[in-house]
Amino acid sequence: MINDDIEKTLKENKLGLSITDLVKKTNLSRGLIRTKIAFLLGAGLIIERQTGMAKLYFIAENKKWNHTMNF
Repeated sequence: MINDDIEKTLKENKLGLSITDLVKKTNLSRGLIRTKIAFLLGAGLIIERQTGMAKLYFIAENKKWNHTMNF
């Protein structure tokens, strides 16, 4: 599922990834990644940090992923 792809990719990259990096690594569309990121941020499953001009996304370590949350 799409959330699983994003979760796996972010777990493999502990330094965080931008949306552009996620697009390249998952081969998903930018619009789909942006939509999923917004959902995951709202659910508290990932965190966002502004680094210069880029926003980097990381797995929120204190949250457990519920794999039934895929939409």
